[in-house]
Amino acid sequence: MNLREKTIQGVFWSAIQNWGSQGISLVIFLILARLLAPQAWGLIAMANLIIDFLQLFLSENFRQTLIQKQTINVKEINTVFWTQIFLGFLFTFIIFISAGIIATFFRQPQLKLILQIFSFLFIISAFSQTQIALLHREFAFKTLALRSLLAIILSGIVGIICAFTNYGLWSLVAQQLTYEIVALIVLWKSSDWQPQWQFSFNYLCKILSFSSKVLGYELIDFFNQRTDQLLIGYFLGEVALGSYAIAHRILQVMTQLLIGSLNNVTFSIFSHLQEDKESFINAFYRATQFTCLMALPAFCATIILSEELIITLFTEKWLNAIPILKILGFTGILRSISFVQATALVAMGKPSYQLKISLINTILNIMLCVIALHWGVMAVALAYVISDYLVFPLSQWLLRKLISFSWKEYLWQFIPSLICTVIMALMILLCKNILLDDFNYQIILVISSVVGVVTYSLGLLILFPLLSSSLLKMVKEL
Repeated sequence: MNLREKTIQGVFWSAIQNWGSQGISLVIFLILARLLAPQAWGLIAMANLIIDFLQLFLSENFRQTLIQKQTINVKEINTVFWTQIFLGFLFTFIIFISAGIIATFFRQPQLKLILQIFSFLFIISAFSQTQIALLHREFAFKTLALRSLLAIILSGIVGIICAFTNYGLWSLVAQQLTYEIVALIVLWKSSDWQPQWQFSFNYLCKILSFSSKVLGYELIDFFNQRTDQLLIGYFLGEVALGSYAIAHRILQVMTQLLIGSLNNVTFSIFSHLQEDKESFINAFYRATQFTCLMALPAFCATIILSEELIITLFTEKWLNAIPILKILGFTGILRSISFVQATALVAMGKPSYQLKISLINTILNIMLCVIALHWGVMAVALAYVISDYLVFPLSQWLLRKLISFSWKEYLWQFIPSLICTVIMALMILLCKNILLDDFNYQIILVISSVVGVVTYSLGLLILFPLLSSSLLKMVKEL
Protein backbone atom coordinates (compact mmCIF):
# COMPACT_ATOMS: atom_id res chain seq x y z
CA MET A 1 0.00 0.00 0.00
CA ASN A 2 1.52 3.35 -1.05
CA LEU A 3 1.52 6.58 0.97
CA ARG A 4 -1.52 8.00 -0.85
CA GLU A 5 -3.63 4.92 -0.10
CA LYS A 6 -2.45 4.93 3.51
CA THR A 7 -3.35 8.60 3.79
CA ILE A 8 -6.85 8.07 2.36
CA GLN A 9 -7.50 5.16 4.71
CA GLY A 10 -6.04 7.18 7.59
CA VAL A 11 -8.39 10.09 6.88
CA PHE A 12 -11.36 7.73 6.61
CA TRP A 13 -10.70 5.93 9.89
CA SER A 14 -9.72 9.17 11.59
CA ALA A 15 -13.14 10.55 10.64
CA ILE A 16 -14.83 7.35 11.83
CA GLN A 17 -13.04 7.64 15.16
CA ASN A 18 -13.84 11.33 15.47
CA TRP A 19 -17.53 11.23 14.58
CA GLY A 20 -18.18 7.82 16.09
CA SER A 21 -16.48 8.51 19.40
CA GLN A 22 -17.94 11.99 19.72
CA GLY A 23 -21.43 10.79 18.77
CA ILE A 24 -21.44 7.85 21.19
CA SER A 25 -19.80 9.97 23.91
CA LEU A 26 -22.50 12.59 23.46
CA VAL A 27 -25.29 10.05 23.94
CA ILE A 28 -23.64 8.67 27.09
CA PHE A 29 -22.94 12.20 28.30
CA LEU A 30 -26.60 13.18 27.86
CA ILE A 31 -27.82 10.15 29.81
CA LEU A 32 -25.37 10.68 32.68
CA ALA A 33 -26.09 14.42 32.81
CA ARG A 34 -29.77 13.68 33.31
CA LEU A 35 -29.01 11.18 36.10
CA LEU A 36 -26.31 13.03 38.02
CA ALA A 37 -26.27 16.35 39.85
CA PRO A 38 -24.14 19.39 38.88
CA GLN A 39 -22.02 18.86 42.04
CA ALA A 40 -20.82 15.49 40.70
CA TRP A 41 -19.73 16.97 37.37
CA GLY A 42 -18.03 19.85 39.15
CA LEU A 43 -15.96 17.56 41.40
CA ILE A 44 -14.91 15.34 38.48
CA ALA A 45 -14.00 18.45 36.46
CA MET A 46 -11.77 19.62 39.34
CA ALA A 47 -10.03 16.24 39.51
CA ASN A 48 -9.51 16.15 35.75
CA LEU A 49 -7.88 19.58 35.79
CA ILE A 50 -5.08 18.13 37.93
CA ILE A 51 -4.85 14.83 36.04
CA ASP A 52 -4.95 16.41 32.56
CA PHE A 53 -2.20 18.86 33.48
CA LEU A 54 0.26 16.12 34.44
CA GLN A 55 -0.84 13.96 31.49
CA LEU A 56 0.73 16.57 29.22
CA PHE A 57 4.14 15.36 30.39
CA LEU A 58 3.26 11.78 29.36
CA SER A 59 1.23 11.98 26.20
CA GLU A 60 1.70 14.22 23.15
CA ASN A 61 5.33 15.28 23.56
CA PHE A 62 6.78 11.74 23.82
CA ARG A 63 4.30 10.35 21.33
CA GLN A 64 5.18 12.97 18.70
CA THR A 65 8.87 12.20 19.20
CA LEU A 66 8.31 8.63 18.00
CA ILE A 67 5.94 9.63 15.19
CA GLN A 68 8.06 12.49 13.86
CA LYS A 69 11.33 10.53 13.29
CA GLN A 70 11.78 9.10 9.80
CA THR A 71 13.62 6.03 11.13
CA ILE A 72 13.73 4.69 14.64
CA ASN A 73 15.40 1.64 16.19
CA VAL A 74 14.28 -0.74 18.92
CA LYS A 75 16.53 0.81 21.56
CA GLU A 76 15.02 4.25 20.98
CA ILE A 77 11.49 2.86 21.28
CA ASN A 78 12.39 1.14 24.55
CA THR A 79 13.98 4.33 25.87
CA VAL A 80 10.72 6.20 25.32
CA PHE A 81 8.70 3.37 26.84
CA TRP A 82 10.71 3.04 30.05
CA THR A 83 10.90 6.81 30.48
CA GLN A 84 7.12 6.97 30.34
CA ILE A 85 6.78 4.06 32.77
CA PHE A 86 9.05 5.85 35.25
CA LEU A 87 7.05 9.10 34.90
CA GLY A 88 3.75 7.21 35.17
CA PHE A 89 4.65 5.66 38.51
CA LEU A 90 6.19 8.95 39.70
CA PHE A 91 3.04 10.97 38.94
CA THR A 92 0.85 8.28 40.52
CA PHE A 93 2.90 8.49 43.72
CA ILE A 94 2.86 12.32 43.74
CA ILE A 95 -0.90 12.64 43.26
CA PHE A 96 -1.74 9.79 45.65
CA ILE A 97 0.34 11.39 48.42
CA SER A 98 -0.71 15.00 47.76
CA ALA A 99 -4.44 14.30 47.14
CA GLY A 100 -5.36 15.49 50.64
CA ILE A 101 -3.50 18.78 50.19
CA ILE A 102 -5.18 19.41 46.84
CA ALA A 103 -8.61 18.60 48.31
CA THR A 104 -7.97 21.06 51.14
CA PHE A 105 -6.85 23.70 48.64
CA PHE A 106 -10.15 23.37 46.75
CA ARG A 107 -12.09 22.99 50.03
CA GLN A 108 -13.62 19.73 48.73
CA PRO A 109 -13.00 16.70 51.06
CA GLN A 110 -14.43 14.21 48.51
CA LEU A 111 -11.79 15.25 46.02
CA LYS A 112 -9.09 13.37 47.98
CA LEU A 113 -10.39 9.86 47.23
CA ILE A 114 -11.26 10.77 43.63
CA LEU A 115 -7.71 11.96 42.99
CA GLN A 116 -6.19 8.92 44.68
CA ILE A 117 -8.19 6.62 42.39
CA PHE A 118 -7.47 8.75 39.32
CA SER A 119 -3.75 8.75 40.14
CA PHE A 120 -3.50 5.20 38.75
CA LEU A 121 -4.52 6.59 35.34
CA PHE A 122 -0.92 7.76 34.93
CA ILE A 123 0.36 4.18 35.07
CA ILE A 124 -2.27 3.05 32.57
CA SER A 125 -1.41 5.96 30.28
CA ALA A 126 2.32 5.21 30.55
CA PHE A 127 1.72 1.69 29.21
CA SER A 128 -0.41 3.10 26.35
CA GLN A 129 1.50 5.98 24.76
CA THR A 130 4.31 4.04 23.03
CA GLN A 131 1.83 1.61 21.52
CA ILE A 132 -0.33 4.47 20.23
CA ALA A 133 2.69 6.15 18.62
CA LEU A 134 3.79 2.93 16.90
CA LEU A 135 0.28 2.35 15.51
CA HIS A 136 0.31 5.94 14.19
CA ARG A 137 3.64 5.25 12.45
CA GLU A 138 2.11 2.19 10.80
CA PHE A 139 -1.01 4.15 9.72
CA ALA A 140 -3.07 1.71 11.80
CA PHE A 141 -5.88 4.22 12.28
CA LYS A 142 -8.49 1.50 11.95
CA THR A 143 -7.15 -0.18 15.09
CA LEU A 144 -7.05 3.14 16.95
CA ALA A 145 -10.61 3.95 15.88
CA LEU A 146 -11.99 0.57 16.94
CA ARG A 147 -10.08 0.81 20.23
CA SER A 148 -11.63 4.19 20.96
CA LEU A 149 -15.17 3.15 20.03
CA LEU A 150 -15.05 -0.10 22.02
CA ALA A 151 -13.67 1.65 25.11
CA ILE A 152 -16.28 4.41 24.91
CA ILE A 153 -19.18 1.94 24.58
CA LEU A 154 -18.08 -0.36 27.42
CA SER A 155 -17.15 2.49 29.77
CA GLY A 156 -20.43 4.22 28.96
CA ILE A 157 -22.39 1.08 29.87
CA VAL A 158 -20.51 0.84 33.18
CA GLY A 159 -21.11 4.52 33.95
CA ILE A 160 -24.82 4.36 33.16
CA ILE A 161 -25.36 1.17 35.21
CA CYS A 162 -23.59 2.76 38.19
CA ALA A 163 -25.65 5.94 37.82
CA PHE A 164 -28.92 3.98 37.73
CA THR A 165 -27.87 2.11 40.88
CA ASN A 166 -27.33 5.42 42.71
CA TYR A 167 -23.53 5.52 42.86
CA GLY A 168 -23.61 9.25 42.07
CA LEU A 169 -20.28 10.85 41.13
CA TRP A 170 -18.54 7.46 41.43
CA SER A 171 -20.34 6.53 38.22
CA LEU A 172 -18.12 9.04 36.41
CA VAL A 173 -15.04 7.67 38.19
CA ALA A 174 -15.93 4.10 37.15
CA GLN A 175 -16.61 5.23 33.59
CA GLN A 176 -13.23 6.93 33.24
CA LEU A 177 -11.29 4.02 34.72
CA THR A 178 -13.10 1.50 32.52
CA TYR A 179 -12.35 3.52 29.40
CA GLU A 180 -8.60 3.63 30.10
CA ILE A 181 -8.36 -0.07 31.05
CA VAL A 182 -10.31 -1.31 28.01
CA ALA A 183 -8.32 0.98 25.69
CA LEU A 184 -5.06 -0.35 27.15
CA ILE A 185 -6.06 -4.00 26.71
CA VAL A 186 -7.07 -3.44 23.07
CA LEU A 187 -3.77 -1.65 22.36
CA TRP A 188 -1.61 -4.49 23.65
CA LYS A 189 -3.75 -7.09 21.88
CA SER A 190 -3.40 -5.18 18.59
CA SER A 191 0.32 -4.41 18.64
CA ASP A 192 3.14 -6.84 17.86
CA TRP A 193 5.75 -4.75 19.68
CA GLN A 194 6.91 -5.91 23.10
CA PRO A 195 9.23 -3.93 25.41
CA GLN A 196 12.80 -5.02 26.08
CA TRP A 197 15.30 -4.11 28.80
CA GLN A 198 17.08 -1.41 26.78
CA PHE A 199 17.77 2.23 27.53
CA SER A 200 19.84 5.05 26.01
CA PHE A 201 20.63 8.18 28.02
CA ASN A 202 21.94 9.89 24.87
CA TYR A 203 18.65 9.33 23.07
CA LEU A 204 16.73 10.46 26.16
CA CYS A 205 18.54 13.80 25.98
CA LYS A 206 17.52 14.13 22.32
CA ILE A 207 13.92 13.27 23.23
CA LEU A 208 13.84 15.92 25.93
CA SER A 209 15.30 18.51 23.55
CA PHE A 210 12.52 17.89 21.00
CA SER A 211 9.67 17.23 23.42
CA SER A 212 10.37 20.33 25.52
CA LYS A 213 9.35 22.51 22.56
CA VAL A 214 6.15 20.55 22.06
CA LEU A 215 5.48 20.58 25.79
CA GLY A 216 5.89 24.36 25.94
CA TYR A 217 3.06 24.88 23.48
CA GLU A 218 0.91 22.20 25.16
CA LEU A 219 1.32 23.84 28.59
CA ILE A 220 0.42 27.29 27.28
CA ASP A 221 -2.60 25.88 25.44
CA PHE A 222 -3.68 23.98 28.56
CA PHE A 223 -3.71 27.12 30.70
CA ASN A 224 -5.45 29.03 27.93
CA GLN A 225 -8.18 26.39 27.65
CA ARG A 226 -8.58 25.49 31.34
CA THR A 227 -7.79 28.59 33.44
CA ASP A 228 -11.44 29.62 33.47
CA GLN A 229 -12.47 26.25 34.92
CA LEU A 230 -9.67 26.29 37.50
CA LEU A 231 -10.68 29.75 38.74
CA ILE A 232 -14.39 28.88 38.82
CA GLY A 233 -13.72 25.65 40.71
CA TYR A 234 -11.55 27.33 43.34
CA PHE A 235 -13.43 30.60 43.88
CA LEU A 236 -17.05 29.80 42.92
CA GLY A 237 -17.38 26.13 43.92
CA GLU A 238 -18.28 22.78 42.38
CA VAL A 239 -21.92 23.67 41.51
CA ALA A 240 -20.89 26.66 39.39
CA LEU A 241 -18.11 24.59 37.81
CA GLY A 242 -20.56 21.77 37.06
CA SER A 243 -22.86 24.10 35.08
CA TYR A 244 -19.91 25.70 33.33
CA ALA A 245 -18.38 22.30 32.51
CA ILE A 246 -21.60 21.12 30.87
CA ALA A 247 -21.81 24.20 28.63
CA HIS A 248 -18.10 23.93 27.82
CA ARG A 249 -18.47 20.23 26.98
CA ILE A 250 -21.23 21.02 24.47
CA LEU A 251 -18.94 23.59 22.86
CA GLN A 252 -16.07 21.07 22.65
CA VAL A 253 -18.22 18.32 21.15
CA MET A 254 -19.67 20.67 18.52
CA THR A 255 -16.23 21.98 17.57
CA GLN A 256 -14.82 18.48 17.26
CA LEU A 257 -17.77 17.19 15.23
CA LEU A 258 -17.84 20.19 12.90
CA ILE A 259 -14.16 20.68 12.15
CA GLY A 260 -12.13 17.94 13.90
CA SER A 261 -11.72 15.65 10.89
CA LEU A 262 -11.55 18.60 8.48
CA ASN A 263 -8.65 20.06 10.46
CA ASN A 264 -6.62 16.83 10.10
CA VAL A 265 -7.16 16.74 6.34
CA THR A 266 -6.47 20.46 5.99
CA PHE A 267 -3.10 20.12 7.68
CA SER A 268 -2.06 17.43 5.18
CA ILE A 269 -3.18 19.58 2.24
CA PHE A 270 -1.48 22.73 3.53
CA SER A 271 1.76 20.86 4.23
CA HIS A 272 1.75 19.45 0.70
CA LEU A 273 1.22 22.91 -0.86
CA GLN A 274 3.58 24.96 1.31
CA GLU A 275 6.06 25.50 -1.57
CA ASP A 276 3.28 26.60 -3.97
CA LYS A 277 2.10 29.92 -2.51
CA GLU A 278 -0.76 30.51 -4.95
CA SER A 279 -2.24 27.04 -4.47
CA PHE A 280 -1.70 27.33 -0.73
CA ILE A 281 -3.64 30.61 -0.57
CA ASN A 282 -6.49 29.16 -2.67
CA ALA A 283 -6.64 26.10 -0.38
CA PHE A 284 -6.66 28.44 2.63
CA TYR A 285 -9.61 30.37 1.16
CA ARG A 286 -11.56 27.18 0.52
CA ALA A 287 -10.86 25.76 3.96
CA THR A 288 -11.94 29.03 5.60
CA GLN A 289 -15.13 29.16 3.55
CA PHE A 290 -16.02 25.52 4.19
CA THR A 291 -15.39 25.89 7.93
CA CYS A 292 -17.62 28.98 8.10
CA LEU A 293 -20.38 27.25 6.13
CA MET A 294 -20.56 24.58 8.86
CA ALA A 295 -19.62 26.44 12.05
CA LEU A 296 -21.42 29.77 11.69
CA PRO A 297 -25.01 28.43 11.38
CA ALA A 298 -24.44 25.63 13.92
CA PHE A 299 -23.15 27.87 16.72
CA CYS A 300 -25.61 30.64 15.90
CA ALA A 301 -28.54 28.21 16.17
CA THR A 302 -27.09 26.87 19.45
CA ILE A 303 -26.98 30.39 20.90
CA ILE A 304 -30.60 31.09 19.93
CA LEU A 305 -31.94 27.68 20.98
CA SER A 306 -29.74 27.17 24.05
CA GLU A 307 -32.71 27.18 26.47
CA GLU A 308 -34.63 24.59 24.47
CA LEU A 309 -31.46 22.54 23.94
CA ILE A 310 -30.41 22.40 27.61
CA ILE A 311 -33.88 21.65 28.99
CA THR A 312 -34.61 19.01 26.34
CA LEU A 313 -31.29 17.20 26.65
CA PHE A 314 -30.36 17.74 30.30
CA THR A 315 -33.64 18.62 32.11
CA GLU A 316 -34.40 21.75 34.13
CA LYS A 317 -31.81 21.02 36.86
CA TRP A 318 -29.23 22.43 34.41
CA LEU A 319 -30.95 25.79 33.90
CA ASN A 320 -27.83 27.61 35.14
CA ALA A 321 -25.93 26.30 32.12
CA ILE A 322 -28.22 28.11 29.64
CA PRO A 323 -26.77 31.66 29.87
CA ILE A 324 -23.24 30.19 29.97
CA LEU A 325 -23.87 28.27 26.73
CA LYS A 326 -25.27 31.42 25.09
CA ILE A 327 -22.03 33.24 25.86
CA LEU A 328 -19.60 30.44 25.03
CA GLY A 329 -21.32 29.88 21.69
CA PHE A 330 -19.66 33.05 20.41
CA THR A 331 -16.19 31.67 21.04
CA GLY A 332 -17.13 28.49 19.17
CA ILE A 333 -17.64 30.55 16.00
CA LEU A 334 -14.26 32.23 16.31
CA ARG A 335 -12.32 29.11 17.28
CA SER A 336 -13.57 27.27 14.22
CA ILE A 337 -11.98 29.94 12.03
CA SER A 338 -8.87 30.07 14.23
CA PHE A 339 -8.29 26.34 13.72
CA VAL A 340 -7.74 26.98 10.00
CA GLN A 341 -5.32 29.82 10.74
CA ALA A 342 -3.34 27.78 13.28
CA THR A 343 -3.12 24.86 10.85
CA ALA A 344 -1.84 27.16 8.11
CA LEU A 345 0.83 28.68 10.37
CA VAL A 346 2.16 25.27 11.46
CA ALA A 347 2.03 23.86 7.91
CA MET A 348 4.14 26.81 6.70
CA GLY A 349 6.78 25.90 9.27
CA LYS A 350 5.97 28.70 11.72
CA PRO A 351 4.73 27.00 14.91
CA SER A 352 6.53 29.77 16.83
CA TYR A 353 3.91 32.22 15.54
CA GLN A 354 1.15 30.07 16.98
CA LEU A 355 3.09 29.72 20.23
CA LYS A 356 3.28 33.51 20.58
CA ILE A 357 -0.44 33.89 19.84
CA SER A 358 -1.32 31.23 22.42
CA LEU A 359 0.94 32.83 25.03
CA ILE A 360 -0.65 36.27 24.55
CA ASN A 361 -4.13 34.73 24.59
CA THR A 362 -3.35 32.82 27.79
CA ILE A 363 -2.04 35.88 29.64
CA LEU A 364 -5.01 37.98 28.54
CA ASN A 365 -7.44 35.17 29.38
CA ILE A 366 -6.08 34.79 32.92
CA MET A 367 -6.16 38.55 33.56
CA LEU A 368 -9.73 39.01 32.33
CA CYS A 369 -11.05 35.90 34.10
CA VAL A 370 -9.50 36.95 37.43
CA ILE A 371 -11.14 40.38 37.11
CA ALA A 372 -14.49 38.81 36.11
CA LEU A 373 -14.64 36.48 39.14
CA HIS A 374 -16.16 39.29 41.21
CA TRP A 375 -19.32 39.16 39.07
CA GLY A 376 -19.76 35.37 38.93
CA VAL A 377 -19.56 32.50 36.50
CA MET A 378 -21.27 34.23 33.56
CA ALA A 379 -18.81 37.11 33.76
CA VAL A 380 -15.94 34.59 33.61
CA ALA A 381 -17.49 33.01 30.51
CA LEU A 382 -17.77 36.46 28.92
CA ALA A 383 -14.14 37.26 29.78
CA TYR A 384 -13.11 33.93 28.21
CA VAL A 385 -14.86 34.91 24.97
CA ILE A 386 -13.56 38.49 24.93
CA SER A 387 -9.93 37.35 25.25
CA ASP A 388 -10.33 35.19 22.13
CA TYR A 389 -11.82 38.06 20.13
CA LEU A 390 -9.11 40.50 21.21
CA VAL A 391 -6.30 38.17 20.08
CA PHE A 392 -7.96 37.08 16.82
CA PRO A 393 -6.78 40.13 14.76
CA LEU A 394 -3.18 39.38 15.74
CA SER A 395 -3.36 35.87 14.27
CA GLN A 396 -4.89 37.36 11.10
CA TRP A 397 -2.05 39.85 10.79
CA LEU A 398 0.67 37.26 11.33
CA LEU A 399 -0.85 34.90 8.77
CA ARG A 400 -1.17 37.62 6.15
CA LYS A 401 2.44 38.62 6.82
CA LEU A 402 3.42 35.03 6.07
CA ILE A 403 1.38 34.21 2.94
CA SER A 404 0.25 37.67 1.68
CA PHE A 405 -3.37 36.81 0.95
CA SER A 406 -5.86 39.38 -0.34
CA TRP A 407 -8.09 40.89 2.36
CA LYS A 408 -10.89 41.38 -0.15
CA GLU A 409 -10.77 37.77 -1.29
CA TYR A 410 -10.41 36.50 2.26
CA LEU A 411 -13.35 38.46 3.65
CA TRP A 412 -15.50 37.28 0.74
CA GLN A 413 -15.19 33.72 2.04
CA PHE A 414 -17.34 34.75 5.03
CA ILE A 415 -20.12 36.45 3.04
CA PRO A 416 -22.22 33.43 1.91
CA SER A 417 -22.33 31.80 5.35
CA LEU A 418 -22.85 35.15 7.09
CA ILE A 419 -25.82 36.23 4.92
CA CYS A 420 -27.50 32.82 5.04
CA THR A 421 -26.91 32.55 8.81
CA VAL A 422 -28.56 35.94 9.42
CA ILE A 423 -31.60 34.83 7.38
CA MET A 424 -31.66 31.51 9.25
CA ALA A 425 -31.41 33.25 12.64
CA LEU A 426 -34.34 35.55 11.84
CA MET A 427 -36.48 32.60 10.76
CA ILE A 428 -35.62 30.63 13.92
CA LEU A 429 -36.47 33.62 16.14
CA LEU A 430 -39.77 34.11 14.28
CA CYS A 431 -40.55 30.41 14.61
CA LYS A 432 -39.81 30.48 18.36
CA ASN A 433 -42.08 33.46 18.93
CA ILE A 434 -44.94 31.84 17.05
CA LEU A 435 -44.61 28.47 18.83
CA LEU A 436 -43.71 29.71 22.32
CA ASP A 437 -47.21 29.91 23.82
CA ASP A 438 -48.58 26.67 22.38
CA PHE A 439 -45.80 24.07 22.45
CA ASN A 440 -43.23 22.64 24.86
CA TYR A 441 -39.46 23.04 24.60
CA GLN A 442 -38.91 19.74 22.80
CA ILE A 443 -41.31 20.53 19.94
CA ILE A 444 -39.97 24.08 19.63
CA LEU A 445 -36.41 22.71 19.39
CA VAL A 446 -37.28 20.18 16.68
CA ILE A 447 -39.41 22.53 14.55
CA SER A 448 -36.99 25.45 14.89
CA SER A 449 -34.04 23.22 13.96
CA VAL A 450 -35.81 21.94 10.85
CA VAL A 451 -36.77 25.49 9.86
CA GLY A 452 -33.17 26.60 10.40
CA VAL A 453 -31.67 23.81 8.24
CA VAL A 454 -34.19 24.34 5.43
CA THR A 455 -33.82 28.13 5.47
CA TYR A 456 -30.01 27.99 5.47
CA SER A 457 -29.90 25.40 2.66
CA LEU A 458 -32.39 27.31 0.49
CA GLY A 459 -30.47 30.52 1.12
CA LEU A 460 -27.30 28.96 -0.26
CA LEU A 461 -29.09 27.42 -3.24
CA ILE A 462 -30.89 30.62 -4.25
CA LEU A 463 -28.34 33.33 -3.38
CA PHE A 464 -25.11 31.45 -4.12
CA PRO A 465 -25.86 28.81 -6.81
CA LEU A 466 -22.23 28.40 -7.93
CA LEU A 467 -21.08 27.72 -4.37
CA SER A 468 -23.97 25.31 -3.85
CA SER A 469 -23.16 23.33 -6.99
CA SER A 470 -19.51 23.20 -5.94
CA LEU A 471 -20.48 21.83 -2.52
CA LEU A 472 -22.79 19.23 -4.06
CA LYS A 473 -20.02 18.12 -6.40
CA MET A 474 -17.65 17.74 -3.48
CA VAL A 475 -20.20 15.68 -1.54
CA LYS A 476 -20.63 13.35 -4.53
CA GLU A 477 -16.86 12.91 -4.79
CA LEU A 478 -16.64 12.07 -1.10
